[in-house]
Amino acid sequence: MKINIKKQSGIYTLTSEQILPISLEKAWEFFTHPNNLDRITPKEMQFEITNNPPDKTYLGQIITYKIGILPMVKSNWITEITHFEDQKFFVDEQRFGPYAMWHHEHHFEATEDGKVKMTDIVNFKLPMGILGDLLAGFYVKNKVKFIFESRFKILEEIFKL
Repeated sequence: MKINIKKQSGIYTLTSEQILPISLEKAWEFFTHPNNLDRITPKEMQFEITNNPPDKTYLGQIITYKIGILPMVKSNWITEITHFEDQKFFVDEQRFGPYAMWHHEHHFEATEDGKVKMTDIVNFKLPMGILGDLLAGFYVKNKVKFIFESRFKILEEIFKL
């Protein structure tokens, strides 16, 4: 498990890598099923899909959900799948939600030993510019890191690493 967050020009970039002991095909099937988002999001985030997406992710797909951003405070979030290459990668971008910008790349690559390497690259910007960074930058950066650390553990349990 590798997670790194850096900030440049007011934009945070999280990169994470995880090797899963499953085939590329099985990983792709799991991660392109929108309802699995609920399974891999920490319960503390109070994640709830609010539309009824089809069983498979596709280019142009809209997914709406609510997510806890603070204790007892939920935010509506709308994402669109803006890029999609079968069994290679897809990108979800926030259209409406708590961030000024959210761009999440999901990359999948088969390894020589039959496993899959998953790489996430998330670029995000907080609302309210410098004020948003001063008031919430540390908290949000750590919250995003927590989500991905939790996701690692959840995926380890699901796929029995």
